[in-house]
Amino acid sequence: MELKDWTRLIALSLLWGGSFLFVEIALERLPPLSVVWARVSLGAVLIALMLNAGRASLPRGWAVWRALMVMGFLNNAVPFSLFAFAQGEVSGSLAAIHNATTPLFGVVVAHVAGAERMTRLRLAGLLSGFAGVVIMAGGGAGALPAMVACLAAAFSYALAGVWGRRFKAMGVAPMQAAFGQVTAAAVIVTPLWLLVDRPWMLDWPGGRVMGALIGIAALSTALAYAIYFRLLASAGAVRLLLVTFLIPVSAALLGALVLDERLELQHYAGFALIAAGLWAVARRV
Repeated sequence: MELKDWTRLIALSLLWGGSFLFVEIALERLPPLSVVWARVSLGAVLIALMLNAGRASLPRGWAVWRALMVMGFLNNAVPFSLFAFAQGEVSGSLAAIHNATTPLFGVVVAHVAGAERMTRLRLAGLLSGFAGVVIMAGGGAGALPAMVACLAAAFSYALAGVWGRRFKAMGVAPMQAAFGQVTAAAVIVTPLWLLVDRPWMLDWPGGRVMGALIGIAALSTALAYAIYFRLLASAGAVRLLLVTFLIPVSAALLGALVLDERLELQHYAGFALIAAGLWAVARRV
């Protein structure tokens, strides 16, 4: 990859790794669904402004929007909500490590869907990755529901990865798909947010939390999508998988610098096995 691609890759890992930090800060004063609603609602507005600045049209057609609703459910509403719930119990750094299992689930989903074949190397990678998850669990029953939520979120991302392959054939441009899915997620989350959180009863969260909400929408959602699709075009999908290795590193560094978080030895050992698994499933065989 060229230097500009490495720069974009590192920037993307910081933006997505930073999302776990922003969520952790926002959860100090807001319930999980309020954080998710702010992310997708403001994110949709910002991506719409980006489309308008580039003179690009919005997605059109019922078939396209039906597909985008499913994508928004799988790629935004479900995983964002599950990670927000989980981060009430575990650190953003640990949640980011679990997020790194997404490509491992992706191999399983793609195999079941008939999109990719399962090789011995990929199977070994899966076993290594999920062994890493078991090691990270470390017998901590108190955090088990949160860890299950993180893995369910990663699985939802994997389902979205397979579902999202249809948009190119439908003539939907990448940033149109980004706008459509985030908008769809906002439509899905809004009634739940109103019913569960009753936002009119919440206190003003303060400037620190508002800054985190703006950060997660503007940086970790709108800007991250723009960099992601540009990097996808210049570096390719296989090399882009490297960002999965970097996100937990970025999340851990940001968590340590801003929130004084620390990971245990078992978490580093678990991530090493997950990283080995990712290397195995990413290789072309």
